[in-house]
Amino acid sequence: MYQQIIDKYYVGCDALRHILLTHSESVAHRALRIASLHPELNIDTDFVREAAMLHDIGIIRVDAPGIECHGTEPYIRHGICGAEILRAEGLPEKYARVCERHTGAGLTLDDITSQNLPLPHRDLQPETLEEKLICYADKFYSKTHLDREKTYEQAEKSLAKFGGNTLTRFRAMKNIFEP
Repeated sequence: MYQQIIDKYYVGCDALRHILLTHSESVAHRALRIASLHPELNIDTDFVREAAMLHDIGIIRVDAPGIECHGTEPYIRHGICGAEILRAEGLPEKYARVCERHTGAGLTLDDITSQNLPLPHRDLQPETLEEKLICYADKFYSKTHLDREKTYEQAEKSLAKFGGNTLTRFRAMKNIFEP
């Protein structure tokens, strides 16, 4: 299912498509590895695989030339853009929620308003285990260094700059998935 959507939106964007697929496969692999180690969490692994492959679909609409994105939206909106794409495609809402809730360690309404972020004024934190798992796994891979997996310490360092309770939320996810 995810392949058809990616194929539809990433026609003629071979470099960006490669970045999206490589990054998303890394995120999916880590999320599924974690899920396999925690059967007691009853994680929907089929959903996690598909949603992890689609979580960054919205980068096609953002302006980030360093990763071959030549759209018009600010990068911070890639999750919102992805959610819009998946809703337009008629996917169940749970897929759109993964897109819009994976940025940072999730964003609170206070994060959005206090930093004047160009996002809807509502809470955008992951809520379900699957949303949290994809958000967590995503923090270990960048789109600029596709061949590298960050350590936990490196992932924390990249999140620290966002302030607020970002690190607290990330650490809470770690306690669930990699205690």
